[in-house]
Amino acid sequence: MNKFMDWLQKYVIPPMAKVGNNKYLVAVRNGLVLTLPAIISGSIFLILGNIPINAWLNFIKPYENWINVAVDGSFGIISLIAVIGIGYELAKELKVDPISGAGLSTMAFVILSFNDKFKIDVANFSSSGLFTAIITAFVAVSIYNWFIKKNIIIRLPEGVPSAVSNSFVALLPGFVILILFWLIRVPFGIDVGKVIQAIFHPLLFALNSLPGILVYTLLVSVLWVCGVHGDMTLEGIADPIFLQFLAANGTAYANHQPLPYVTASGFSSLFVNVGGTGATITLVLLMLFSKSKTYRDLGRVAFPSALFEINEPVIFGFPIVMNPITMIPFIFVPLVLATLSYILISIGWIAAPSAMVPWTMPPIIGPLMATGWDWRAAVWSAVELLLAGAMYFPFFKVAEKQMLVREADDTNE
Repeated sequence: MNKFMDWLQKYVIPPMAKVGNNKYLVAVRNGLVLTLPAIISGSIFLILGNIPINAWLNFIKPYENWINVAVDGSFGIISLIAVIGIGYELAKELKVDPISGAGLSTMAFVILSFNDKFKIDVANFSSSGLFTAIITAFVAVSIYNWFIKKNIIIRLPEGVPSAVSNSFVALLPGFVILILFWLIRVPFGIDVGKVIQAIFHPLLFALNSLPGILVYTLLVSVLWVCGVHGDMTLEGIADPIFLQFLAANGTAYANHQPLPYVTASGFSSLFVNVGGTGATITLVLLMLFSKSKTYRDLGRVAFPSALFEINEPVIFGFPIVMNPITMIPFIFVPLVLATLSYILISIGWIAAPSAMVPWTMPPIIGPLMATGWDWRAAVWSAVELLLAGAMYFPFFKVAEKQMLVREADDTNE
């Protein structure tokens, strides 16, 4: 076991940590946060419009189009919001004016959103344009940064308000960005969105497949075991895909169509990582009834946060990090829950996520809301807690036995 942990620390963790700290991926991760208020707000309308009570559905039916306006006005513009957020965050990472970075990225993205009839195609502002938004922000802000670093800019005298001065600094790179993206979309007639979608299609397919989501789940758990925030390290790569899945599911749900994606955003956080990554809320529950005073005290401290999916007190307090006993269930449990949840959703026994709920939503309640009030999702979440607890139990008893010996030795000293 020690040799395996040494191998992870030497060959796996450094490159993964480097990926997680990459400025461009950090910008994607932080920039996508800007989309969450719109997605969560839109999800509230989606949930309210589909409460599975006949009296409510009959009451709300005349206002269905009104509700769809809120859904389309939130889910339908996530790419537009994303390009603003990513442009802003990348400019901040590169230490140039963030507002200018956001503005130039948005301008470039809108140019690429014109169709062949030279009319803006607002469909590109929805989830289908998310990868276009990311690439556009990368290119636009990189050009802006290059002009500033090479000092090819217009500087106004000191004393001019910074907002005015920054706008003139962005003038030359802005003109180049405008020309570049105009050339791509108009004279050359390249539909960048379709090209990018074609490039990323294999990745989209992989993360919506059982093998793909299992690899993702495994990587997250292994990184955590080694002390690296697995979710945060990989979300810059995975979140754009999961959010795209969720937006597509939300649109299908609002139009009473089959949901196309199993692993939409919420699948991992609500169905796999029940009570935090590794389903550690079950370990907390076991600690609450432990014979060990140390574990009982830790359980009391960790339970409130674990109820809302926050499990750092357990991961670093139990600990799970670098612990050969608990690392086995911590890695194995999510793989089992991911497999079973994927199968149940695929065969239609449970609805796929179609609404965004905060990842801090407690078990049972979170899956119920994310799936549009599918009571079976709530029942399955409760069953998952029992399964995870059963899998953690033998390993916890081993750790408890060791802790009791330690406590007895401390008492005798």
